[in-house]
Amino acid sequence: MLTSDDLAFFSVVIGSKSLAESARKLNVTPPAVTQRLRALEEKVGVRLIDRSGRRLLLTEEGSLVASHSVIVSEVIDALAEAIADRRGAVRGHLRVAAPHGFGRLYVAPVVEAFAREHRGATATLQLSDHPIALLVESYDVVVHIGGPGHLDQVVTTLAPNHRILCASPSYLASAPPITAPADLAQHRCLAVRENDEDVTLWRFKGPRTETATVRVNPVMSSNDGAVIRDWALASQGIMIRSEWNVAEDLAEGRLRQVLPNWELPSADIVAMLGSRHGRSARTAAFLTMLRQSLKPQPWRADRAASPRQ
Repeated sequence: MLTSDDLAFFSVVIGSKSLAESARKLNVTPPAVTQRLRALEEKVGVRLIDRSGRRLLLTEEGSLVASHSVIVSEVIDALAEAIADRRGAVRGHLRVAAPHGFGRLYVAPVVEAFAREHRGATATLQLSDHPIALLVESYDVVVHIGGPGHLDQVVTTLAPNHRILCASPSYLASAPPITAPADLAQHRCLAVRENDEDVTLWRFKGPRTETATVRVNPVMSSNDGAVIRDWALASQGIMIRSEWNVAEDLAEGRLRQVLPNWELPSADIVAMLGSRHGRSARTAAFLTMLRQSLKPQPWRADRAASPRQ
């Protein structure tokens, strides 16, 4: 009769590319994994894994055992998590996804602090160009910049974040003056193509609540916001970037805000939660730490040292 330990062991094996990788995950030697796998196959009376090639291939019986292993493992994890949550204990594996740039600067340090403070928990940070496209239910927290995704997702705002129209001083010195959004149609514009949004339609709200919409024809575009920022710093044109991304450049004069009296739609920093993960103690603990790290917003402290351009 198979035990829960047997199924937990087998779930590690099938989740690995080789028995050597399984051994590393289980912190045992490769011969120990081979011996236990043989004992497991003797217990069920059939071969579970075809080990004749370089890769581990499940037999039909192995696939059946694997499916049950995953189910049992998830049930055991959910039960342990539920008990821990009742005690307010922070345990289990924290899974966080975030955008590349913002994730490296502002989320990664909080994940590290979380792991240091809560020794009973482990953590994974997945950086992605487009984290909102990931399956939210596979993560405890998905950090996103901009509007929320599907309406059925639990969303909480972490920090406000403006979007800023800006360019290098040298570009602005050599280009025609910009006094209204319509003037942008005659300028070199840079666009970030991060998703399916219409990134060439720039919308503004004026000081007297009037609105303006400009269709720009980008001279250069990229799916990487860091590349667009580099091009703007190299005086290639005007761009729209998040406040967190350009605050230091603005404070130190490498970039200058364009049309400061006209506002662009905000792109707040939000956290999307899976319906199940949103109630766990580890998620609550991490969100508290992340929210505290963004209050006050560290990028606004950078701009406070410089007058608004």
